[in-house]
Amino acid sequence: MHEADLLIVGAGPVGMALALALKDSGLHIVLADARPRDAVAHDPRVLALAYGTRLTLQRLDVWQGLPATPIETIHVSQQGGLGRTLLHAADYDTPALGYVLSAGALAGALRRAVDAAGITVLDETEVTALDADRNALTARLSPRTQRADTPAALTVRLSACAEGSMRADAPDIVEHDYRQHALIAHVGVDGGHRCTAFERFTADGPVALLPCGDGYALVHVVAPERADTLLALDDAHYLAEVQSRLGGRVRLTAVRDRLRYPLRLRYRRKPVGARTVWLGNAAQTLHPVAGQGFNLALRDVWALASTLIERGGDPGDPATLAAYDGGRSLDRFGTIRFTDTLVRLFSNDLAPLRHARGAGLVALDLFPPLRHFVAKRMMFGARAWP
Repeated sequence: MHEADLLIVGAGPVGMALALALKDSGLHIVLADARPRDAVAHDPRVLALAYGTRLTLQRLDVWQGLPATPIETIHVSQQGGLGRTLLHAADYDTPALGYVLSAGALAGALRRAVDAAGITVLDETEVTALDADRNALTARLSPRTQRADTPAALTVRLSACAEGSMRADAPDIVEHDYRQHALIAHVGVDGGHRCTAFERFTADGPVALLPCGDGYALVHVVAPERADTLLALDDAHYLAEVQSRLGGRVRLTAVRDRLRYPLRLRYRRKPVGARTVWLGNAAQTLHPVAGQGFNLALRDVWALASTLIERGGDPGDPATLAAYDGGRSLDRFGTIRFTDTLVRLFSNDLAPLRHARGAGLVALDLFPPLRHFVAKRMMFGARAWP
């Protein structure tokens, strides 16, 4: 039976980032992914990368040359209420608050780096079972094409599950259905985006414009039945609907590539188990408000790699996994609560809350220390104290 120190299930951006973070650790690493080799490079989604995520990608030597659009200013407001706040990268001595990049472009760069590092990737190979005993895991592999280089089983000391989502019947899963869908698209804008992002809270849900290339990536959150109606509109009428939500701050000129995704909060209470750790969407799936999902996943990846390197020895040792879990608890649950609270506070039209939200936005604008706290959280996570 073949052996490895670490099996990473899922060769998407999260799994490949972990492999690269550990490439010089001395661990024998194998990645397995059920998809064809180039599938992730065609991912149509857009990622909002925090400034802290840029720093991590630089450490992994994959940032240079990425077609990322900087976010230098974030404008936050609510429809039908007073108050707004502006966050400027210049106030924090950083070139940008964050960046916008296609998930496919990032995955392509990570795969090239993984291949250059000589890390084994088993494409079109499904991990059908992970059987644990005291000293190891046995991974059952099912290749989707006949290849002589893919073993039927692999003995590993640690498995990092970074693929797919969570089973609904798992006993440690917390789930909340927001009864919202995200409509995503690319939109053109008159006069250019000037590296400014907009987060507009409405009674239906947030509307975000993220500078991407020459235009904007749009994330428009609405109720499921409202999503049905909006998707049935032609481009011109849909664009007018979005424009009515945004007001006159920007003038949209075109829309393309409309898609939809249901939104739920799902997370594991404990993202570690017997010789197993869960990362990315296999550990938590967040609402896209404030764009924290992938950024939290990459912080988890870097912390796990750092813990395995610092502690050495058996990577699946329970004490090692407990150390990783304990070190990530504050940031992980802080980020989950932060995004969940934003959704619950801003996705309604109750008058008292609307006035309170307006007062909060005014406070952010008038008190730099409070604004600094929020900006640092968005850039670096819950451990980034003022």
